[in-house]
Amino acid sequence: MPAYDAAAMVQHASPLPSIDALLRAPRTEPLLIRFGRTAVTAALREVLSARRAAGDFGVLGDATFAAIVDQAAGRLAAQSAMSQRPVFNMTGTVLHTNLGRSTLPPEAAEAAAEALRNATSLEFDLATGRRGERDDHVSSLLCELSGAEAATVVNNNAAAVMLALNTLALGKQVLVSRGELIEIGGSFRVPDIIGRSGAALREVGTTNRTHARDYADAIIPETTAAVLRVHQANYAIVGFTAMVSTETLGRIAHQAGIPLIEDLGSGSLVDLERWGLPHEATPRQSLHAGADIVTFSGDKLMGGPQAGLIVGNKIAITAINRNPLKRALRLDKARLAALETVLRIYADPDRLAERLPALRLLTRPQADIQATAERIGSVMAQHWPDRDIATVACRSQIGSGALPVDLLPSFAVTIGGAGLENLAKLLRALPRPVIGRIARRRLILDCRCLEASDEAGFIAQLT
Repeated sequence: MPAYDAAAMVQHASPLPSIDALLRAPRTEPLLIRFGRTAVTAALREVLSARRAAGDFGVLGDATFAAIVDQAAGRLAAQSAMSQRPVFNMTGTVLHTNLGRSTLPPEAAEAAAEALRNATSLEFDLATGRRGERDDHVSSLLCELSGAEAATVVNNNAAAVMLALNTLALGKQVLVSRGELIEIGGSFRVPDIIGRSGAALREVGTTNRTHARDYADAIIPETTAAVLRVHQANYAIVGFTAMVSTETLGRIAHQAGIPLIEDLGSGSLVDLERWGLPHEATPRQSLHAGADIVTFSGDKLMGGPQAGLIVGNKIAITAINRNPLKRALRLDKARLAALETVLRIYADPDRLAERLPALRLLTRPQADIQATAERIGSVMAQHWPDRDIATVACRSQIGSGALPVDLLPSFAVTIGGAGLENLAKLLRALPRPVIGRIARRRLILDCRCLEASDEAGFIAQLT
């Protein structure tokens, strides 16, 4: 276009509206109510600046006015969007650490929300009218479910291990098998936790074989304070191996007058074999076998909120509760309310798989998963007819370090072809992001965690 024509257009164009005019416009009023005058003004200025930088002088007149407000609305919506958002977990890992591990039962989530909305009897004894202890809301339930003399809770299992060691072994040695010096996600390492607790690590045995004599020979009176057994999370040692049972470790520790601390990691309050899942040691079994203190997570196999649960003998638990670090690691009222609700669900074991989402997903029938995969696979094939889309059998994993070598039969929708990374990015950009995984040159969407109640929402955002 000749230069004089462009100049003529600028000369006859309506100027860009002023900030004041935009703020007074009826179209802007809903934005002011939702976001506030300061944020709306800033967004409008950003849009006007961008238009001027692009050489836009209001050629479209009234349409430009509306477009400016709409652009500002888009900016404000993007800026106010929550960073942590619900997603569809189709990774094939049920208890996915990066996706928040267990989902809470609805009644537990409501109990947490109710506690946040109101003043509560968090540390108030309603019977006596005096100060109470926050852990009392869950400690008796934990004792009942685990067979422990006493119990307490902190904010996660790493904190539970560290607090127990800081209380019972500060400045002294703790014996740990070399085969249990684990590292889990985020470069979390057991030796580091032991060091931070103020205890000193004494390694015993070898990576693949540790014997009872290794522990017995390593105990030094007045120097060794505890024996620690650590759950082998995220891996398994197979082949020419040997490990010492909890019963034997308990006898060795007690003969030396020191406690046995067992970290069960994921931790399950019930025997999972009842539902056809692989066996996982329970706190009750560990305590019965001779452990003095058992720690485990609340948000993994137990299916509750993030928490570190500590059960064991009363003398040790009392000492742990008196440790000044306990206050720094304690749970807030919302998580305590959710945890109490989940523990009460365990009191009804016959309906546990029905009411506890984590267990329901882990025990979901393969035929049910296949039906889900076939339904959504059909919709996706219609939506993307040029894509190679198939429904195939696959294997899910439990996740979060629980039963690391055990896989669960499942079904997935898989997508082949070029541009899989871009397709995965597109799915992550949906209103409720879809998180799958790419393997063997296909995008795999495992349907184990996509329940019937979520199918409509999943399909709606694809079409």
